[in-house]
Amino acid sequence: MSYDFDTPVDRRGTFCEKWDIKENELPMWVADMDFKTAPEITAALLKRVQHGVFGYTGVPDEWYDAYITHWQRRHGSALKREGLVYSAGVVPTISSAVRKLTTPGENVVLMTPVYNIFYNSVQNNGRNVVESPLVYDGERYHIDFNDLEKKLSDKQTSMLLLCNPQNPAGIIWSREELARIGELAYDNGVVVVCDEVHCDLTYPGKEYVPFVGVSEKCRMNSITCIAPTKAFNIAGIQTSAAYSENPVLRHKIWRAVNTDEVGEPNAFAINATIAAFNEGLPWLDALREYFYKNSLRVGEFVESELPKVKLYPSEATYLLWLDVSRYGVPSKKLAARIRSFSGLFLSHGELYGGTGKDFLRMNIACPRSYVEDGLMRLKRSLDAVDNGLI
Repeated sequence: MSYDFDTPVDRRGTFCEKWDIKENELPMWVADMDFKTAPEITAALLKRVQHGVFGYTGVPDEWYDAYITHWQRRHGSALKREGLVYSAGVVPTISSAVRKLTTPGENVVLMTPVYNIFYNSVQNNGRNVVESPLVYDGERYHIDFNDLEKKLSDKQTSMLLLCNPQNPAGIIWSREELARIGELAYDNGVVVVCDEVHCDLTYPGKEYVPFVGVSEKCRMNSITCIAPTKAFNIAGIQTSAAYSENPVLRHKIWRAVNTDEVGEPNAFAINATIAAFNEGLPWLDALREYFYKNSLRVGEFVESELPKVKLYPSEATYLLWLDVSRYGVPSKKLAARIRSFSGLFLSHGELYGGTGKDFLRMNIACPRSYVEDGLMRLKRSLDAVDNGLI
């Protein structure tokens, strides 16, 4: 079956966060897609809507089976039913985990640059963010394991938030890297909470490694956050799962999400999840191919038209990480100038810590025409920067 990712969908007037902007602006910032979700999901939701009664919803066996089957089939990971806990979202789960598994004033380690909401989940709960910056050699990022060990061995450190695959640079961590992270965390009594929400958005031919399947130390000292929301563009339905094979951690995260009242599904969350994992894979594979080709187009354009920009060699997510360090302008200021001049709305890298001040993040989960428009706006803007016009 063929899927249409080229035809634009008008999202204005739908209370859409991404498109609630000025008429002439092009949003390529927040991480949701401008595509309709898989038709199988829409059909499942329409059927649910037509029922007409939207009362309290439970978590049936079919929900557990959908996760277990999908992770075995797609990622070769054998999830256990008793390890799964329903949650209304990955971010609520992370925040609940911070509140339940750490105490105010303790340290939570982030390997930066990393998903900016990690900072909120830590700081809003009175814990300390401790950055272990990734080392950027001008081509790729590398983990500074000496620094990571130093941060994890601090007796005040109680948690590591890990993003796998990594947002914003689209890094797929290797089995060896994950094993080393897991060993250092376990040996220092630091729990790993792993955000794997982008795991189904690897480039064709690429596969991520689930943290829980790497080693015994990883398996017994982690909580993994997974969901269909990013891959199938259903973030607004608010559905996810937390997973832990450590019965103590599993109980704690179950208590955490229920204490925070994010442990019960809305009327559509279960149906959307089951349809996504059981029926949506052909759509997902077509999607991955489409945004991969978008990434190739951006790479071609950057190489030919933007000699002062370097595109990070991403392997996952539909988010591109653009090195703009040669402009000598902090990315927050540069992003604001670009938006003001051309209407192109990109995320500035300072949000993500680490080397983020030298990067912009571009969302390419959109029709190719949007990508072409965005690239031309970017070129005009950066030419204006070079010529001292903005």
